[in-house]
Amino acid sequence: MSQENVEIVRRSLELLNSRDWEALSELVDPDVVLMGTVGGLEEGTVSAGMNQVRQRLEAEDAEVWDEHRFEPVKFIDAGERVVVIQREYQRGKGSGVKVEIDTGVVFDVRAGRIVRMQGYMDPAAALEAVGLSEQDARADS
Repeated sequence: MSQENVEIVRRSLELLNSRDWEALSELVDPDVVLMGTVGGLEEGTVSAGMNQVRQRLEAEDAEVWDEHRFEPVKFIDAGERVVVIQREYQRGKGSGVKVEIDTGVVFDVRAGRIVRMQGYMDPAAALEAVGLSEQDARADS
């Protein structure tokens, strides 16, 4: 089951990058929760439900970024949770400033759908959130 969860998360990131909201909604629970990134500007915010998640991401794109995409570097199977270590690429709207940063996201998957997403500015914190260390993640390679 957990390899299936990894594939669900992998596909959801592809769809998120292409902003294919309709296809993404097939992989995400209608009551999905997107938590603000720990260590980021939106820490503490909560978007509940696919409509709020979409609105939040679209607003961020429209207001802040000309480009914002995620390139997964590693998927770590943690049972009902999947940790993604990723590289984020961003280009500021108006300024054109490019940002590349490694971050982590924990996806909770139940019954074949993503029910919760929590980002972390520090990839090690994402691993710690599921009880793993960077050494555990390297051993998983």
